[in-house]
Amino acid sequence: MQMKQKSYLLIDLGGTKTAVAVGFDDASVLDRTEFPTGAVEETISKIADLAHPIIEKYQPCAIGISCGGPLSSRSGTIICPPNMPGWVNVKIVEIFEEKFGLKTFLENDANAGALAEWTYGAGRGYDNVLFLTCGTGLGVGLILDGRLYRGKQDLAGEIGHIRMEADGPVGFYKAGSLEGFASGGGLTQIARKKLAEPHPPTILDKFDIDKVTSKDVGQAAIEGDEFAKSLVAISGKYLGRGLAILIDTLNPECIVLGSMAVRLGELLIGPAWSEIKKEAIEDAWRNCRIVPAELGERIGDIAALCVAKYNMEHR
Repeated sequence: MQMKQKSYLLIDLGGTKTAVAVGFDDASVLDRTEFPTGAVEETISKIADLAHPIIEKYQPCAIGISCGGPLSSRSGTIICPPNMPGWVNVKIVEIFEEKFGLKTFLENDANAGALAEWTYGAGRGYDNVLFLTCGTGLGVGLILDGRLYRGKQDLAGEIGHIRMEADGPVGFYKAGSLEGFASGGGLTQIARKKLAEPHPPTILDKFDIDKVTSKDVGQAAIEGDEFAKSLVAISGKYLGRGLAILIDTLNPECIVLGSMAVRLGELLIGPAWSEIKKEAIEDAWRNCRIVPAELGERIGDIAALCVAKYNMEHR
């Protein structure tokens, strides 16, 4: 007789949108609803409205919440995510445990993404896996010796804050940071600066300079635009320098790259590898795979599932 799978209530809480669903041990997700993230009370009320029928129908054993940081997984508090105005010191775990009587767990989106790709995606089968968000910002989730590593204040893996140059595009509130060079937001800044200078003809000339986005640059690069490819290569070069630091300090077996790397593939990863081979210890980089994330658009849901599943098994 086949054992019934455990179910989990999933909450993927982001600056733009929030998703609520039920997930299972086989990574299947059902009854998913997505809505725009708003003010704290409004959003929590909407989550509760969606969660009640899911809980009644599926009887989940726990709740997993993936959310942008900074936050405290230990106290279950969303501290002050820059893309979620007004979400300051929100005791989200306490709120939902009181509402639903279910164990509730919170992780930042990089850590949650690392758990997802390690459990169900490109990091399966490895004990030392790093997951880089490579989206609007740049954070790293760390699976070290088969466990999630958070650090004292849930700040482990904030490699985007490292300063790569004395000046440059701004990321993580710092000019010249790795996030400034190697995130989607950083690529947007690089493109706008380079387009304002003398440059060869490019598809990107059809855009107003102040409206060009990293997605525009990426699409032009995919279409073979040489100038756009050179912009992506700048981000790739700095990404490679950051990865070399991670490879030398943490000696991972597998590095999984999200968002931009999934869309751009070798256009971004190729220049990154060129820098890694120049900067990192050879024995370390030769024994490390660097691959795009596998879960694609599903990663937010699977990440929230893994927050609940992992913490129920390890806390």
